[in-house]
Amino acid sequence: MSRALRAFAALVATGALALVPLTRPAAADPGEPWRDPGKPAPARADALLAVLTQDEKLAAAVGDLAPLARHGVPLLNSKDGPSGIGLPGTTAFPSSQALAATFDTGDATAVGAAIARELRGKGRNVWLGPAVDIARTPLAGRQPENLGEDPYLAGELAAAESAAAKAEHVIVTAKHYTGNNQEYYRTGVITPAGRTGGINTVVSERALKEIYERPFTPIVTRGGADAVMCSYNQVNGLQACQNKKLLDDLKKQFGGIVTPDFGQAVRDQAAAANAGVDLPQYDQGSGGRTKDIFTSGAVPQARLDDIVRRTLFAIFNSGVYDNPVGPGADVVSTPEHRELATKVATDSTVLLKNRARTLPLDHPRSIAVIGPSGSDALYTNGGSAAVPTTVGGDVTPLAGIRARAGVTVTAAQGSAGDVPAVTPIPGDVLTTTDSSGARVAGVTATYWNNPDFTGNPALTRTDASPGVNGTPAGVTSPYSARWTGTLTPPETGLYRITMLGRGIASLYLGGKRIATGYREGASFLAGPQYPIQGTIRLTAGKPIDLRVDYAANLGRPGLSLAWQTPSQTQIPAAVEAARTADVAVVFANSAAGEGMDHSSLSLQGDQNELIEAVAKVNRRTVVVLNTGGPVLMPWLDKVDAVIQAWYPGQQFGTALAAVLFGDTDPGGRLPVTFPATDGQGPAAAGGARTYPGVIDSTTNAQSYAEGIYVGYRWYDKTGQKPLFPFGHGLSYSTFRYDSDVSGSFSDTTTALDAIAGQAKVNVTNTGPRAGSTTVQVYVGHLRTTVDTPARQLAGVATLRLKPGENRQISIPISTRSLSYFDEKHHAWRTPCGRVPIYIGSSSADTRLAGWITCKTR
Repeated sequence: MSRALRAFAALVATGALALVPLTRPAAADPGEPWRDPGKPAPARADALLAVLTQDEKLAAAVGDLAPLARHGVPLLNSKDGPSGIGLPGTTAFPSSQALAATFDTGDATAVGAAIARELRGKGRNVWLGPAVDIARTPLAGRQPENLGEDPYLAGELAAAESAAAKAEHVIVTAKHYTGNNQEYYRTGVITPAGRTGGINTVVSERALKEIYERPFTPIVTRGGADAVMCSYNQVNGLQACQNKKLLDDLKKQFGGIVTPDFGQAVRDQAAAANAGVDLPQYDQGSGGRTKDIFTSGAVPQARLDDIVRRTLFAIFNSGVYDNPVGPGADVVSTPEHRELATKVATDSTVLLKNRARTLPLDHPRSIAVIGPSGSDALYTNGGSAAVPTTVGGDVTPLAGIRARAGVTVTAAQGSAGDVPAVTPIPGDVLTTTDSSGARVAGVTATYWNNPDFTGNPALTRTDASPGVNGTPAGVTSPYSARWTGTLTPPETGLYRITMLGRGIASLYLGGKRIATGYREGASFLAGPQYPIQGTIRLTAGKPIDLRVDYAANLGRPGLSLAWQTPSQTQIPAAVEAARTADVAVVFANSAAGEGMDHSSLSLQGDQNELIEAVAKVNRRTVVVLNTGGPVLMPWLDKVDAVIQAWYPGQQFGTALAAVLFGDTDPGGRLPVTFPATDGQGPAAAGGARTYPGVIDSTTNAQSYAEGIYVGYRWYDKTGQKPLFPFGHGLSYSTFRYDSDVSGSFSDTTTALDAIAGQAKVNVTNTGPRAGSTTVQVYVGHLRTTVDTPARQLAGVATLRLKPGENRQISIPISTRSLSYFDEKHHAWRTPCGRVPIYIGSSSADTRLAGWITCKTR
């Protein structure tokens, strides 16, 4: 998404910003009604617009609010991110996907308020969040920044966050609108003819309405967000930020503004403005802050007035006008916010497996903590969602366990996890054949003046090793490069090889591809690096063919390789630590974030080998997954317990220890389906056509052929059995559900947000411990000839009950949840008849059922 100052940051000149005014606007007088806080925001915006000069309007439309200071209008200053403010002195909350795992709007409300307070404390008044890009594929790098695969859940949580943040007087900016579900080619690629359009999402109108656009509706209506950020990608052949139909449908729902994502979202400023973007100049690639599109007549006066009015409306409606921010403090994190971060981390922790009640740990004699569990644990997203943590200190998993355990805790690294190797592959293990046929040290490097290895090479030479920094002399960008040769390993055993760079890189050994990936940068903006990793067992002295392919089509080319040799492995020491411990807690991590997608859900590096080795010597093995989303688990049957911790923020260690030792129940449920293989799920079903898309000189298209069947809907439709279903999560206790589903409504009902019925559920904790359960209500097949999913989430309630405690809850079901979008008439339809309702603890667990009836009048 954006880099240093995005979207709204374009409202002011580049550089250090001083917010003015620093005091409240002067009291209103009859001649300046916009200063009256008692008047509604639309009237205030109209009143101020009426007195602005043309020059003031032009300035505001290109992001310069300074001329409006005489009217009391403050400058706007923005900051990411979804799980905290990306500035020092703030709190690193759990990732947004972790928040989604709470299924709890109460937690979302608390986080939204805390983020807004820290934003204002830093002298900022525009929050670039929340993000509600639906998790169409678990390979997407920015999945952790979002709120899962279900549009109902994402919308409810984001609306709660948004409303709480807005109550603190900030402009909330929901993102990214829409069909933005991967990083691969999100901004297009550099070609000899220039940069192509972003990846083209080819998607049906019904899927847009029911899946990808649906979360935005509650954010801008009930959540009151005053801005929406349009995305980099194309939608059905048009850039999302230049797609008038797309933006018209959105802007009918609220009075605020649409702002583009940073840098490459707008390719034609006039087209974007006429399509509905209210900051069309925010694009480094097309002239910056220009007024020409307005003064030339390319954008009519009415649209200019609308842009300015919507900007003013957002400023008034958010409370930013009446509550200006101060200069900002160095430290805005508070003990209360860090306590909240701990609570959300425990509420989001998902207990995936717990054989023989291994957890909670009950007075273990000794514990071996293995894997990346110290400062190398990954706490936050990378990229624009990264949050530097300097206040109160990061509580590492190892520190948290040691502080709580009260017994001997032995630490063993075991694996570097998803951290790049640091030892360059030495030149003396690489050989090739030179132009005379002689064997020489190094590799043969072949470069092409295009990114796809075609035509005659521009340069062929011998390089010392695979890799490049910049563009070689005699080669033009974008280019592709291939290094070939022979690698003779110096040792026998498991090698871990990592690549860092910008572009697309693939590593082949013995003709087999062992690593491949897409990266926009080795370390994008902030947060963890994104190595491309592979492992292979080699025999000392036995040569093997090596090949590295690299496409430098993203700008600023660069690629480097490094390895971890068998003698550098730390697995044997970890195995010995596990062998003598009463219980082994093994950590695994996986870096994800902006500017990358995964190529597989397999744990990176030698982490699977580590888990397998530990489980062989200690059956009481607990695996903690410090990952942004689903991973494959080939060792699942060999370990006793598995915990999904997500990216749990700076209080990771404190929260995890509380769950491990049973001080609190693991409260999380899966907001995304965990596939059993890389080939499962809708995005994988059609090969490259459906993910990551067919990239060529004309289309750059990706087919959303699955339509509305995203996430668990797809698994239900196809009968695929995932590793863990949507909504899954175990408790340390057990629960009984008793219910009565009732309700009826008329076919004359037109309000989609009207309550059509209620699911009344009695929940009893039947176990010996306090615990939590998340009651999930699903709507079944609609009785219509239109194809609809077998079940769709329509309501949730998270309860925490003491042993024996009983509570009755009533979960409302809206008309929207019983409706579908009719593409023929471009309207929502609610079919009549009996609609089945299912109640359970996951999409695959149906405990109770009932009906809601639509009556024809």
